[in-house]
Amino acid sequence: MAKSRKYLPVLCRRCTLSGMDPRHVDLLRSIDPAVLGARIKTARIAAGLTQKGLGASDATVSYVSRIESGARRPEPRVISRIAGRLGTSVEELLVGLSARDAEAVLVAVDFAELSLELGDVKEAAARLDELLQDDLVKATPEYGRAHLLRARAFEATGDLDGAILALESLVGDDPGGQTVEASIALSRCYREAGDLTRAIQIGEKILAGLADNGLTVGDEIVQLTVTVAAAYFERGDTGYAVRLCRHATEAADRFGSPRAKAAAYWNASAMEERRGHIDAAVPLAKRALALLGEGQDIRNLGRLRTQLGIMQLQLDPPDTVQAEHNLEFAARELSLTGTNNVDVLRNKAARAQARFLAGDPLEAENLLSELLTAGASQSPHITADAHALQGQIAAARGDVASARSYFLRAVQVLSGIGADRGAGQLWLDLAALLESVGELDIARDAYRSAAVATGLTVRAIAATPVRLAQR
Repeated sequence: MAKSRKYLPVLCRRCTLSGMDPRHVDLLRSIDPAVLGARIKTARIAAGLTQKGLGASDATVSYVSRIESGARRPEPRVISRIAGRLGTSVEELLVGLSARDAEAVLVAVDFAELSLELGDVKEAAARLDELLQDDLVKATPEYGRAHLLRARAFEATGDLDGAILALESLVGDDPGGQTVEASIALSRCYREAGDLTRAIQIGEKILAGLADNGLTVGDEIVQLTVTVAAAYFERGDTGYAVRLCRHATEAADRFGSPRAKAAAYWNASAMEERRGHIDAAVPLAKRALALLGEGQDIRNLGRLRTQLGIMQLQLDPPDTVQAEHNLEFAARELSLTGTNNVDVLRNKAARAQARFLAGDPLEAENLLSELLTAGASQSPHITADAHALQGQIAAARGDVASARSYFLRAVQVLSGIGADRGAGQLWLDLAALLESVGELDIARDAYRSAAVATGLTVRAIAATPVRLAQR
């Protein structure tokens, strides 16, 4: 089976010491104090309150006067209590919308986010496109979140260019608020697009900005660290990447939420797996699974449980019993979330491999047939893997001609991918299988493709002939 390159994308919302919604804190920092002051004054007069009554024990008359004149920006704690005395909401004071309008926008964006989390990307994208054109939404702090969600929808459909363009519009110089979430996603998208230098630059820039602001611990630090580590790993700096990821897991254990901890352990597991250290990768994945279970994130639970099952099949000897348990459980989880079809196909391919290793080639063939019928065009890697497994099954029953035919189909699919790093392991496995059925010339080409896919090329050789010493 092909080794997955997936890392866990995790987005965690910030909290504030004031207890105020972080969206409102961001808006309070950016709003024109004169505009805010005028709204507070208008609402105070309409409520029949004096400046002393409005300030009560939280603010003096002179402090309230300076707020209303636009000479002073109120602290989050103060504006929250002022809004309560005015009988209005912080949202209305900061945005100029009624509480009902603000709540309607919040619910609409939350619903789009839920659709995205459940894997209904098309529905989420359609809702977000509509929201982003709505003038009411543009006047709320939810507008930035809607942009971020739209970028995630682009990413979920494989449109990395669209995701990058959307995210770049959100990333600024201030390492706070949605900039952190957008920077994490932007770094990840650049990595997946193959621009590893840019992925590292963005991640390290935002990490430096957070450190300058005194933020050296927390979920954002963990998320960014593992994102940058993954880019270093893809670039070939495996030792440094693994050390970064271990640092992130240690930080997550001390300060992170269960979701952030799960991200750190999942990424660490993926790196150990790709280094060929399956014995080290499996316990890390189990740890991530236990942590993710605390958050009830069914979609990512299904994805991680699938990956754990795949790794258990790669153990020597394969742990087919535990692998099948995890893969069947994951299949049920993925079916409940309506998640994207690629995750379902990957799970089905792994279950077919497990059935073959367990001595049930007929059921393995049935699963592969379902897989190829349902989504042969959605993931070339999975399709090539499926044809290779069909060839192994045919070879196991002595049908060398059919095995050769399936292996050549896998070659055809992989040839259409190009120099894709993710195809390197598939090419290597396929080369060995082609050798086993006597296709030596094609096997040699497959070995060469494996080298190219992993970044290896033939170096220039001097034109001067090399003369062998005479005996």
